Amino acid sequence: MNAFAGVDLRAAPGDGPVAFGSALGAERILAAYRCGLFPLPAADEFAIAYNEARFEEAVEAGEIALLGGDDPYAVAWWSPDPRPVIPPGGVRLGHRLARRLRNRLGWWTSADAAFGEVLARCAEGRQPAWLTAELIDGLTGLHALGAAHSAEVWEGEELVGGVFGVVAGPVLSLDSMFHRRPDAARVAVADLAARFAAAGGRLLDAQWDGPHVRSLGAVSLPRADYLEELAAPADLRPLDTDRLPAARLG
Repeated sequence: MNAFAGVDLRAAPGDGPVAFGSALGAERILAAYRCGLFPLPAADEFAIAYNEARFEEAVEAGEIALLGGDDPYAVAWWSPDPRPVIPPGGVRLGHRLARRLRNRLGWWTSADAAFGEVLARCAEGRQPAWLTAELIDGLTGLHALGAAHSAEVWEGEELVGGVFGVVAGPVLSLDSMFHRRPDAARVAVADLAARFAAAGGRLLDAQWDGPHVRSLGAVSLPRADYLEELAAPADLRPLDTDRLPAARLG
């Protein structure tokens, strides 16, 4: 049974957690994404205590679902409203970066070639540290199931940028990205988007709105409309994982 099927998003907050619960196994994470939710684990005991103190009244009032677990406030589950989304072919690189890709940068891209390393790089130095060891284990399990993917940007044999996300139906939800060279994360997003579009994907979910995702081409979609997109039939082909020149994206 889907543990999130009972979370009523019609009346759930759009700017806060919609549920709490501690389990983070691969199947549970995927079930959440299929219902339009994603996890934000607490970084430490202080953060868990804060979640309980801050949201206990809303949980008791039935405004936020409590899904149980050994430490039920350890993981917040979010479903922002509205949702920032990008059509797979709509990632914007900008004229300057496009020219650099075509004329000067010798970058290459791949998919699923270094999933674990991309996760590790995305976790480095991030505060709060939401990419916990348990969440990384769950995402690694999803990758083994073919439901989580990464795109990598290479300068020679050096990994200089990357992004990873989870596929739920026809939607690819972008979780995090990193760069070791200016614009490398942007190129990774464009690369993964192009591969997902070629595989039959319909939509990229950027999760958190903000200037950066707006600059990539994200637009706001009401949560109800996002859930309709998520529930649309999916006829996805395997993702192309070949090593390709980044210049093709320019």
